[in-house]
Amino acid sequence: MKPIRILFLCTGNSCRSQMAEGWVNHMKSDRIEARSAGIETHGLNPLAVRAMAEVDVDISHHHAKLAREFIGQPWDYVVTVCGHAHETCPYFPGPVKIVHVGFDDPPALAKDAPDEEAAMVHYRRVRDEIRAFVESLPDALEKL
Repeated sequence: MKPIRILFLCTGNSCRSQMAEGWVNHMKSDRIEARSAGIETHGLNPLAVRAMAEVDVDISHHHAKLAREFIGQPWDYVVTVCGHAHETCPYFPGPVKIVHVGFDDPPALAKDAPDEEAAMVHYRRVRDEIRAFVESLPDALEKL
């Protein structure tokens, strides 16, 4: 059976979309092929890498990619994980379904944290919310 192809899209492809790609590839790679990209590229967020490593998901080899690199590829779904990506999502030709599933932005939430450990609270919460969403795939996408 051909895997479902999902592109997770965020503003900078530094955190949330990378986590989603990591979770899918860790838990569902037998049924879903996932990639991630950004409207812009901000580089891979080291605290996102740390949060995922805490649950034995290695995304340290990932790198930030632009959405335009994936236009024209046969996607089943493009899942925007932040409002800005949803509002500025480029056109993907073909029978792709664009779906928005927003998650809070850990770097924005953690910007006033007094130290890295306090910042990690936000990364862990969002990581776990993304995991719960990925666990519901592909059924959740069919209901949206």
